[in-house]
Amino acid sequence: MTLAEELALLTREGELYEPLEGNRIRCFACGHCCPIPSGFAGVCKVRSNRGGKLYVPYGYVNALHCDPIEKKPFFHAFPGTNALSFGMLGCDLHCGYCQNWVSSQALRDIRSSLDFRQVEPREIVRLALAHNASCIVSTYNEPLITSEWAVAVFREARAAGLATGYVSNGNATPQVLEYLNPWLDLYKVDLKGFSDRHYHELGGRLQPILDSIALIYKMGFWLEIVTLIVPGFNDTPEELGDIARFIAGVSPEIPWHVTAFHSDYKMMANPNTSAAQLLKAVEIGRNAGLHFVYAGNLPGRLDDFENTRCPTCHELIVERIGFRVLQNRITREGECPRCHTIIPGFWKADSGRQSARDDLVHRRCG
Repeated sequence: MTLAEELALLTREGELYEPLEGNRIRCFACGHCCPIPSGFAGVCKVRSNRGGKLYVPYGYVNALHCDPIEKKPFFHAFPGTNALSFGMLGCDLHCGYCQNWVSSQALRDIRSSLDFRQVEPREIVRLALAHNASCIVSTYNEPLITSEWAVAVFREARAAGLATGYVSNGNATPQVLEYLNPWLDLYKVDLKGFSDRHYHELGGRLQPILDSIALIYKMGFWLEIVTLIVPGFNDTPEELGDIARFIAGVSPEIPWHVTAFHSDYKMMANPNTSAAQLLKAVEIGRNAGLHFVYAGNLPGRLDDFENTRCPTCHELIVERIGFRVLQNRITREGECPRCHTIIPGFWKADSGRQSARDDLVHRRCG
């Protein structure tokens, strides 16, 4: 039995689609909005048309790990706590530098991982609670294309008092974001550049990502944006400046993480990102008016830019090195302890209760 045949057994009818003429359907899980003929799959290769109905991944995981929430990275959500991360197989893009290619490219690349196991949503939640996690995050592969499964898990997570998150390429649609809205708290988007040509190389388009970022923020998800700085691909000051100005135009309170690339998958010839390149990107972000710009993947070599400081008085709020939080001084009200400026984010008040959502303080400046 092939991998595709095995995965076809772990499916159910999806919710994010509409019927078209001739037994075709249109899928709304990602920005491709694939029109899929009967007997075929969409661009992601895991959402398929069977007799005029959309069938989607359900009931399994390829990866299930508990690690610091800073690794996602979320810096303005429950600092110093654990997140339980789960992933499936497949992606709607095919990035040449993907660090999770063994799962994301499972149906495109014969070298990728074939490992997965069946699991129930309540089992994932029990594991999160056993590890004292603050939230459950869909990641590793692209979560948008497995949103029906994510919602099933997130329903159980909410019932158990846990927050929920997506680590995504952001190639969404209004339909999938409306579907996720009742169940999803945190949304991290990888904004991979600001060139449509570069996005075509990765298998996508720039505009759907930009539209989704604006809508994610407008709908009230907690949003953080990451750009992996890949030398020779997206590292020019002009492109980084375009990214920073776009984010600031949505809101200057959105955290922007600029992170270091290391040679991987099909991009082994590109050099690794230096600390100096990350620090230059931080400067570009700050000059664009962003209040929170972070540099990552080179712990201890990035000056003060792993830490969170108050944008008003510059007081140290959260001190970090790598994925470790050394101190967290945010108040119970989500404010700077010195000048009481609101620090936007999803904060967990220190009340001694176990439920992350019971203690949630969701603050925005605007």
